[in-house]
Order: sequence, then C-alpha cells, then structure tokens
Amino acid sequence: MNPVVEEARVRETEVVEKARRRGFTTEYKLRVLAEADRCTKPGEVGALLRREGLYSSLLSAWRRQRDAGELSASSPKKRGPPAKLPDASARRVAELEKELARAQARLKRAEALLDLQKKFFGNPGSGTAQARRGALMRVALEAVGEMGVAPVCQALGLPRATFYRRARPNQEPVRRGSPPRALLPEQRAEVLAVLHEPRFQDAAPAEVYAQLLDEGRYLCSERTMYRVLAENHEVRERRNQLRHPSHPVPQVHATKPNALWSWDITKLHGPAKWTYFYLYVVLDVFSRYVVGWMVAHRESAVLAQRLLAQTCERQGIEPGQLTIQADRGTSMTSKPVALLMADLGVTKTHSRPHVSNDNPFSEAHFKTLKYRPDFPQHFGCLQDARGFCGDFFGWYNEEHHHSGLGLLTPHDVHHGLAAQRLAARAAVLAAAYATHPERFPRGAPKPQALPTAVWINDPARLAHSQEAAQ
Repeated sequence: MNPVVEEARVRETEVVEKARRRGFTTEYKLRVLAEADRCTKPGEVGALLRREGLYSSLLSAWRRQRDAGELSASSPKKRGPPAKLPDASARRVAELEKELARAQARLKRAEALLDLQKKFFGNPGSGTAQARRGALMRVALEAVGEMGVAPVCQALGLPRATFYRRARPNQEPVRRGSPPRALLPEQRAEVLAVLHEPRFQDAAPAEVYAQLLDEGRYLCSERTMYRVLAENHEVRERRNQLRHPSHPVPQVHATKPNALWSWDITKLHGPAKWTYFYLYVVLDVFSRYVVGWMVAHRESAVLAQRLLAQTCERQGIEPGQLTIQADRGTSMTSKPVALLMADLGVTKTHSRPHVSNDNPFSEAHFKTLKYRPDFPQHFGCLQDARGFCGDFFGWYNEEHHHSGLGLLTPHDVHHGLAAQRLAARAAVLAAAYATHPERFPRGAPKPQALPTAVWINDPARLAHSQEAAQ
C-alpha cells in the first residue's frame, strides 16, 4: 500500500509508584544476548523471547549498552566468606525423609478414619432415626479429639453445622432484668413530656440538657434522652440535607456496529511534573473499533462536543440509531454534550457514581494502550502524543486480533468482513484436520465465533451473581 494512503487511513479517526518491577542483572543480559547472537534460523529469536518473557526492544537496548561498554563491568560481589553450598545428596535425603513422615501421617489418619467408618456403618443396628443420629453423634464426639472435626464429619457424612449445633448444650436465652439505674416508666414519661414542650420542640437533646442544668433541674443524661426518643420513634434527621438518588444500573447492548459507543478521557504524562495531555477516545462496543479520538491540552466540554459531532458525521449516524455510554465526568454530563446528543437523536446513558464496571470497554481499551511495551513514560509535546496515538490506533483497529471478537480485528468486524475471515479460517482448519485427524481428539476444529450481542451489565449475568450472593 502507498505509505501516503496508509498514513491517511491511520489519521482518519483523529479530531484536531510503589510496585516493584522486573529487574535484569548484567550476567542475565549478556547470556540472553549471547543466545540471541547464536540464533541463525528464522524463528529462533522469537522462541527465545517468548521463553524468557522479553520484547525485542529490550534486546536492542541491551545491545546498545553492550556496544557502549556498560555491560563489561562485573557485578559487585558480596563481602564475607563464600556461602557453603549444601550437599545435593544430603538435601535430597532430608526432603525424602520429610515426605515419608507426611505420607506416614496421612496413612495413619486414613486408617483411623476407615476404622471409624467400620465402627458405625458396619453395624448400624435398628431403631428410630433419632436413635441413629444420637449414635452417630456419640461416635463423632469420641473421635474428634484425636482426628479433628472436619475429617470426622467428612468420613461420617455429617454436616459440620449439625455437629456443632448438637454438640453445644441447650441453653435457654437469658432474660435480663431491668438495670437498677434505669428510669422508672413514669420518669421516662416525664422526660418525654419535657422534650415535647413548645420551647424544646426544635432543640436537640444536648441543648435541652444544658438549659435544664442552668435552671437547676436534672432529669437524666443526654444519652438517656436519646434512648427515650428512640423508643418512641422520634429520632429523625430534620435538617434539609441532600438525599442522593438511587441510580439505576445501565443495561445496554449492541448487536451490530454503530449501535452502541463508549467514550472516556484519560491523562497522558507531559514533559514536566504535573503536566498532562488529555486523550479523548470514542469506541464502538460491538466491534471495539476506535471511531474517533483526540489529544488536547485540556479537558473541555466544547472539545468533547466537537469530537462527538465530527465522529457521528463521519460514521453516518442517523437519528435514533446510536446509544452512547459514558461515565459521570464533567465533560460527559455537560450541557453542550447533552444538547448535541439531543440534536443528533442519540441516546445517552451514564455510569453509576464510583462504579467503573459500568464503562468496562473504555477502561479495558486504556489498559491496552498503557500496557504496550513501547508506551512512553512521558510525552515531550502535544505533537509527540498525537504521533504515538496515531500509530497505536492504526495498529489497534487494523492489526490487533481481539480476544473478545473471536480473534478478529476491529476493522474486520466494523466493516462487515468477519464472515469472510471466519470462512477462510474454517477452510484452513478443515484442511489441517484432513491432513492430521489424530491431532484433534475432539473432532474437527472450528474457528472462534463472533459474539452475536455485546452487553454492558447483562441482566442474565446480574441475576446469576445476585443469586450466588444470596
């Protein structure tokens, strides 16, 4: 493809620490470089990188260090006498002795459990079910002191909750009498009457308590006043405070491209501390195709409005066709964005406050972006960030085989090429099965299917999780 055309396709969607990381020693770098230099056949370097868990960029960096002489210095040695290496045979003997002791303990325990089962099940006897349960409990109580509760209950088929319940002696609930310092009923009625007086009807118990003391009168403590009010259901919040509404769970789904979009904003570190660039990304939920993006100096509702307007125009969105899911950021809930969506006939939904699971596709996409091996820690300028994002989104849309799409690329799914790709893969797998059917014990292989529907908060899954929680 013409480089100019390819660059235009890449740019067509743009709108103008305390965790410890993996370290590599000098010896390890030199050994890996030596092995890589000995690789002459195609694929050997790739096998080495996958075996060691490395990227090719690390090899390039290490070669530059080696050429510059940075890897020639020997690693520092620890002071003191050399450590004594244990004898391999002695270490092996000790390990075998420990293993033998554990095996003997397990054998002894198994024999005791078998004897316990023979003792009860070998002669079940006759009688009522209650008598048999009593005999079972007696056998279990005799054995738990030596073998423990869990193994005995498992061997006898006795639930542990039943064992604990029957082993605990029956105790009637203790009925507490009235404390000697408690107020008499008539005294509590007097306290309540004082709290109901017109001069105290808007005062808190602390104010009532203090004013009564100034008058030379003591009825009870402030805490007792609260108790008297609670008994009569008169402890309520009377201030005009905000009542936060109960936000519904957003449940939206898509069965084709350009039916459901998800958009969000993330920060990219700038050249200096506390400086950031803001990356706006609009993602098609069904195809995972990035339909629009923008890198700007600030987060702004006007920029978000421009991004969504131009993206909808490029994708040819008709009124009533699209739903856009976003979180509750200031740009997402701004009036310019809301008015734009109303003009375009686009339905907007928002995540619940402080619930990241309601916008999972944008969050997963940002993780893919920032966990790339070539993602820089800092961007030198706005043009640097735009250049990197242009290359990344071109790779993500047209080369990245997404695991949620049956290992198809977002470009194939978004532009209707999925059926063609799956048919070609099915032909390849059928040919492989015909050549070596013994390699496929489960029958002819089939390519991964494309999901028919993609949900945000699937109702069936939510119902299953609620049942499991109960």
